Amino acid sequence: MFMLGYAFQKGWVPLAEGSLLRAIELNDVAVEFNRKAFLWGRRAAANLAQVERLAMPAEVIPISQALSRNLEESIARRVEFLTGYQDAAYAGRYRELVGRVRETEARKVGGASLTEAVARYYFKLMAYKDEYEVARLYSDPAFTARIGSMFEGNYRLKFHLSPPILNRPDPRTGEARKSEFGPWMMGAFRVLAKLKGLRGTALDIFGQTEERKTERRLIGEYETTVAELLERLDRDNHKLAVEIASTPEHIRGFGHVKRRHLGEAKKKEAELLAAFRASRPAARAA
Repeated sequence: MFMLGYAFQKGWVPLAEGSLLRAIELNDVAVEFNRKAFLWGRRAAANLAQVERLAMPAEVIPISQALSRNLEESIARRVEFLTGYQDAAYAGRYRELVGRVRETEARKVGGASLTEAVARYYFKLMAYKDEYEVARLYSDPAFTARIGSMFEGNYRLKFHLSPPILNRPDPRTGEARKSEFGPWMMGAFRVLAKLKGLRGTALDIFGQTEERKTERRLIGEYETTVAELLERLDRDNHKLAVEIASTPEHIRGFGHVKRRHLGEAKKKEAELLAAFRASRPAARAA
């Protein structure tokens, strides 16, 4: 609608304004939202600079810093997230390791690049998106409010999911097949979100899949790797340690896509660890 308004103002749409606005009304989907988008598109065509000034906040924060302005805030937000994701003990596990890295790095080499890497990628491994997390996010009132602000009228929610206990992978491609679920899933999500305490326990029916076992194993392996990095950390191998701590960056996707990326990431990590273990402090090498 914004682009349509822009094109209309430029004279590129051979229709009357009334006809376009009437079409928006007849479509009966987010009418007021679309009318405003059309208007702002026209304004952008007339004075783009002014529209940009109005759209941007007075103090612009770069997108790379949008979630946190410093390391303390970054750690605090992730601790808060992990508390909601699981519980205070789980978040405390994260805070303890990151704090240990921060203290050791400051004492041995100075700076905080290793701490920043561990704070980011240890969090990534701990906050893996399983069935309980999907349920928590969808049952969050903020999700319902956001949907309500985007659509008007009697809309219907549909969810395309591939629960491992119901959907088996396609025998040809190995990809998980998805099924469509109706709005009743919101009730199921609210119940499932309350069962997050079962995550990783013997009663976790979702945690018995190979993917979930792998995700939990990766957390422990990362903790072991970081402990080794801290034990041997010095100014000579500091940069290499940061690179090793950042390898989870390459573990992306879900299902078979994640397995492929995981294999590549683990291969790279093994190469970096071999180089790290072979390194020696400058004084000792002399």
